[in-house]
Amino acid sequence: MASLTPAGSEPSLEDELTCSICLCLFSSPVTVPCGHNFCGSCLELTWAGAERDLSCPQCRTTFATRPQLRKNTVLCRVVQELQGGLAKAEDAAKTEACEAATTVPCDSCLQALAAKTCLTCMASFCLEHLRPHHESPAFRDHQLCPPLPDLQQRKCASHNKLMELFCREHAACICSTCILSHRLCHTSPLQQAKEEAELALKKRLMQIYNQSGRAAQALGLVKANQSKITETASRKRDLITTEFSEIKALIGEEENRLLKIIGDEEIRVCNKFDYILGVLRSKNNEIQSIRDQIETALTERDDILFLKRAAALQQVTTKDVFTPTIEMDQNILHSAYQSAINIKETVKLLVTQSKEKSAEGTLTSGCRVQPVCFHDSAKCAVSSQIAKLSLLSSIDTAQKPGAPNAASAAAAATKQLIDSFLKKPREELLQYADNITLDYNTAHKQVILSEKYTKISVSEIPLNYSEHPQRFTYCSQVLGFQCFKRGIHYWEVDLQQNNFCGIGICYGSMERQGPESRLGRNGSSWCIEWFNNKISAWHDDVEKCLPNTKATRIGVLLHCDQGFVIFLAVGEKHNLIYKYKAQFTEALYPAFWVFSSGTVLSLCQLKP
Repeated sequence: MASLTPAGSEPSLEDELTCSICLCLFSSPVTVPCGHNFCGSCLELTWAGAERDLSCPQCRTTFATRPQLRKNTVLCRVVQELQGGLAKAEDAAKTEACEAATTVPCDSCLQALAAKTCLTCMASFCLEHLRPHHESPAFRDHQLCPPLPDLQQRKCASHNKLMELFCREHAACICSTCILSHRLCHTSPLQQAKEEAELALKKRLMQIYNQSGRAAQALGLVKANQSKITETASRKRDLITTEFSEIKALIGEEENRLLKIIGDEEIRVCNKFDYILGVLRSKNNEIQSIRDQIETALTERDDILFLKRAAALQQVTTKDVFTPTIEMDQNILHSAYQSAINIKETVKLLVTQSKEKSAEGTLTSGCRVQPVCFHDSAKCAVSSQIAKLSLLSSIDTAQKPGAPNAASAAAAATKQLIDSFLKKPREELLQYADNITLDYNTAHKQVILSEKYTKISVSEIPLNYSEHPQRFTYCSQVLGFQCFKRGIHYWEVDLQQNNFCGIGICYGSMERQGPESRLGRNGSSWCIEWFNNKISAWHDDVEKCLPNTKATRIGVLLHCDQGFVIFLAVGEKHNLIYKYKAQFTEALYPAFWVFSSGTVLSLCQLKP
C-alpha cells in the first residue's frame, strides 16, 4: 500500500500511481472522462449495479450514462517499471532486516550473536550452540528459521508455545494446544488468515468509499432542500405580510368612513346647537336690556316722565325661552356601529374557520388537507354588509317570476320541503327528536338550572358560578349542550307561568358580553320572543311582530342541510309561529333567554 505524503511536501511518483479507491498501485488502470485514473476492477466494483448518474469517486463529477472505459497502456508501463524498482527496494529492505536480525543474542551463552532461532525449542542459538541441532538425530525434526527478536511475543501465554493458527470466531492467534478448546471454531494458518483479512479490508474500504460518496450526495441534497425551504418560507412570509397590509388598509379605510359618518352627524347636530345658542344669547341680551330700562324707570322722580316710560315699557312683551330637543340620528349611529360589528364578526368567523381547518388537517391521517386561504377571504370583510344584502336580495329575487330558473326551482323546492314538514303530524316529527340538556358553563349567573339541567328559571341574586369564557354576562341566557352541524333535529320546550322569555338557535361564536350578546340582536342568532302577550321574531337586531298565539309548548325544527328553522305551537294540530331561511355557516346550538323572575322554561325529554 502506498505511503501517505506528509503535508506540505511534493507527492512522489508512487503516490501519483496509486488508485484512490484501493490505495494500491494501479492494476490495469483505466481513465474516466474527467481525467482521473483508477484500477479497472475497483471502478467496476464501485459502479456495480448502476447505469445512470454515475460519479467519479475522486472529484464527484456526474455522468448521465456509463462512460466507455479503455485501458491506459502508458500508465501500465510506468507502473510496471515502478513495481520493478519497488521489488528491488523491498529485497534490500529484507536484507537489511536480516542483517539487523543477526543482532539477536544467543539464549545459551548470552554473548555471541544468534545464527538461527528454533521454533521447537523456542530459543535462539549461535553457531556453536546450534551444532547439536545439526549433528544429533534428536533435533532433526526441530524447525529452524532466521533469528527472531520478538520470540516471546509469539508465544501463547497459556501453553508457552508458538502461535501458529488464527481463530476466526474469537479473532485471536492460538497455538497447536489451544486448538483443543477451539475444536468447534474455524481456524487457519496465520499467513492464510492475513491474506483473507487483507482482502476483506480492501472490500470494506471500497464500501466505505461508496458510502462516503452517497453521504456526500445526500448532504448536498439536504442542504439544497433546506435552502429551498428557507427561501419558500421567506417568500410566503412576505406574501402574507403584504396580504395582511391590504386587509388592514381596507379595514382602516372602512373605519375612517364610519368615523367620518359619526363626525358629520356630530357636526350637523353641533351646528344646530350653535344656532340655538346664538338665538338664546340674543334673547338673553334683549331681556337684560328691558330689565335695565325698568330699573332705570323706577328711579325717575318726575311723575310725567315716569308715567311715559312706564306706559312704553308695559307695552313691551317678552316670551319664555324655548329650547328645542336636538338629538343625533340614532339610525345613523346604529348603522355605523352595526357595520363595525359585522366586520368584526366576519373576520372572527374567518379566523375560527381557519383554525378549525388547521386542526382537522393535523388530526386527519393519510391525507393532506388544503389550508384555508384566510387573506383572500378576509379582503371581503370590509364589504361583508354589502355581500349580506346582496345575498338577501338574491333570495328575494329567486322567488319572483323574472328570476333565473335554477334559483326559482331551488326556492320552490325549499318552500315545498318546509310545507311538507308543516303538514307532518307530531308523531312523524318525533323521529327527528333530540333530548336537549343545558350547558352549565354558558349559564348567566342569575339563571337557575334544575331537574338534571332541563329546567330554567331566574334568580333574584347572582349565583356562585365559576368564571368561564363561554358564560353569558350581560343577560340571563343559557345554551344547550348539544350542537348540530348536519341533518334534521327537533325539540320541544314548555312555557310555564309568565311569558317573558326567548327561544331560538345561535352560533357558538355569538358574543357572551355586551348588548350584542342578546338573543336575536346579532347576525349569529335567530329567536322567537314572548314579552307578556306580545310575540316577536328577532334576527340581526331586526324585530318582526307576530300574531298572538296561545301556546304552552313550542316545537323547534332545525334543518341544517337545507338551511331553515321552524317554530311551531305544539297541539293537536301544529300551528306555524315563524320560520327562518338562512345559509348556516357554523354549528348551531339551542338557545334560551328568561328575563323575568317568574318565568320558567322546561325542556321536554322526547326520547325514552
